[in-house]
Amino acid sequence: MDYYCAMKHIASLFIILAIFGCTAKKTETKETTTSNTKTIIKYAEGFKITSIGNATRVEVTYPFQGATSGYTYLLVHRGEVIPDHDAKTKVITVPLSSIVCTSTTHIPFLNYLGETNALIGFPSTDYISSDIMRKRVDEGKVLELGVDKGINMERLVSLKPDMVMGYTMSSDYGQFKKMEELGIDVVINAEYLEKHPLGRAEWIKFMALFFDKEKMADSVFNAIESEYLDAKAKADSIKQRPTVLSGIVYGDAWFLPGGQNYAARLFRDAGGNYIYGDDTSNGFLQLSFESVYNKAHNVDYWIGVGSYNTLQEIENADQRYTRFNPFIAKQVYTYNARMGAKGGSEFMELGYLRPDLILKDLVKILHPEVLPDYQLYFHKKLE
Repeated sequence: MDYYCAMKHIASLFIILAIFGCTAKKTETKETTTSNTKTIIKYAEGFKITSIGNATRVEVTYPFQGATSGYTYLLVHRGEVIPDHDAKTKVITVPLSSIVCTSTTHIPFLNYLGETNALIGFPSTDYISSDIMRKRVDEGKVLELGVDKGINMERLVSLKPDMVMGYTMSSDYGQFKKMEELGIDVVINAEYLEKHPLGRAEWIKFMALFFDKEKMADSVFNAIESEYLDAKAKADSIKQRPTVLSGIVYGDAWFLPGGQNYAARLFRDAGGNYIYGDDTSNGFLQLSFESVYNKAHNVDYWIGVGSYNTLQEIENADQRYTRFNPFIAKQVYTYNARMGAKGGSEFMELGYLRPDLILKDLVKILHPEVLPDYQLYFHKKLE
């Protein structure tokens, strides 16, 4: 994990940090197409699509970090003949009319596909930020189900969802196995493991398969890709690359991105010089305060400071933070400029689908002259 992946998946530990995750060096985009869906996969590496007659075979190749095998699903339309398949392949009837999701990052996929009304259950509805989905929550149309072992299975069964979309961080299938034993289909979404920011966004095409919305997903993704690449091209033209620090101290360690992960890539694509960019790991560094101070106290910008909302809060947490140049120069930025009505982070919810907005924010911070008319969306400067 890295700073932003930790930030979501250390959610059990540090729920406030999320959206930037595990990644590696830039790879050339690839394209795979199926005869039925005509879905083109350009960046995502975590799922594959093939056609079997009138059905669609979807393989989640890396369902969790360190996985040696994946999960396979056969999507069959109602009334169609189910093709031959092995015992490990799960048959899902499509299109779905209802779904239970387990991560806020799944919600924008539904919203952008016009399937907001399909969501009928969620583990902890307070974390939902989008206004349109919060309206459904407030109207009692999205029920709170509980988290992990606290999931109310009786309530879940009573909802009779067509499918549960989950995510897992290990081979322990946990509560999902119990759901399947109760006759509820479960599909694993592993978007958080994608190496490229646009790879995560491309999982909207995965969600679209279950609703027959492939063309809409392509349209949405193409627009996001275009905006991302345009912002990157503008940043690439700038020779001066200001230095960047990220992360904060938890317990006895400073948690921050390795040099080859998702967060580091976004800083690089935005025209920044991430101070740990020479590090070869694509995971999550845990360093002593002293080592970070020695290397990074003179950086230009400090971007990503957990749940801190003011410079005073940072100073109150640890006086040593005040010795960093960006603190003194007031160049410290949080990604929590937008919060939901119940305290959920819009960055954590929407950021996977909209890396173009994250990138534009970073370009605006690091090179404001490049995007003169752009206003920060997720990020804001701390005062």
